[in-house]
Amino acid sequence: MIRPLFLSHGAPTLPFEDVAARDFLKGLPTALTRPRAILVVSAHWETPIPSVNAVERNRTIHDFAGFPEALYQLTYPAPGDPQLADRIVDLLAEAGLPSATDTARGLDHGAWVPLMLAWPDADIPVVQLSVQSQLGPGHHLEVGRAIAPLAEEGVLIVASGSFTHDLSSWRGQAGMAEPEWVTEFADWFDAALGEGRTCDLLAYRRLAPHAQRNHPTEEHLLPLFVALGAAGAGGPVQRLHTSNTYGVLRMDAYAFGASTISTQQEGKQP
Repeated sequence: MIRPLFLSHGAPTLPFEDVAARDFLKGLPTALTRPRAILVVSAHWETPIPSVNAVERNRTIHDFAGFPEALYQLTYPAPGDPQLADRIVDLLAEAGLPSATDTARGLDHGAWVPLMLAWPDADIPVVQLSVQSQLGPGHHLEVGRAIAPLAEEGVLIVASGSFTHDLSSWRGQAGMAEPEWVTEFADWFDAALGEGRTCDLLAYRRLAPHAQRNHPTEEHLLPLFVALGAAGAGGPVQRLHTSNTYGVLRMDAYAFGASTISTQQEGKQP
């Protein structure tokens, strides 16, 4: 089994930033079995029903504005995998979940930013799966359970989002200490993951401290529930990395399932 991952992908400029999260992602493949393909569940592709891109070659989507020109020159032309896309659609159908196939979409920065750092050669086939922010955590847990067989088929499931994501507070916070409202939320969520409190996690917006401040909208946390579901019920959760960028963006990463991944790169950066 290749353990599903949750990765915080940070700002689009992460490849240019000298921060702990960038170094963690660069070293990630040394702790993993090389997958035959990667499925990325990205916070930056929202659709009414689960949608899968089925392309021969992924184009790079620069889904942002106002950043340095060098960022727009980055490309990640990883091959697609239409057969894997069909397999995902079939698995979702078996679980009673309607889905769609997109034959034009490439990879948004929620996908290509972490993949570019971890697998810069872009030589592993990549398929992307959308989120449905209007349907909440329970739906995404079910999506993860539906696609769980992929982890036994050599496919690395990467849930790409952000452990905290209050963009209204990030300006001017670079280099500042992490505020208590970020730490308290992240500590609660980490404890709930480690203790297997799935019911509490599904109700995090009601139970976790400062939940709605850290996630004014849910799309950046919903991918985590897909990874959680894909690992199967009751499996262990391992934090691989914790750090902070821009004061309010926690860059934590997790692995879900039974195997052990080295955490030698774990570090916290204020």
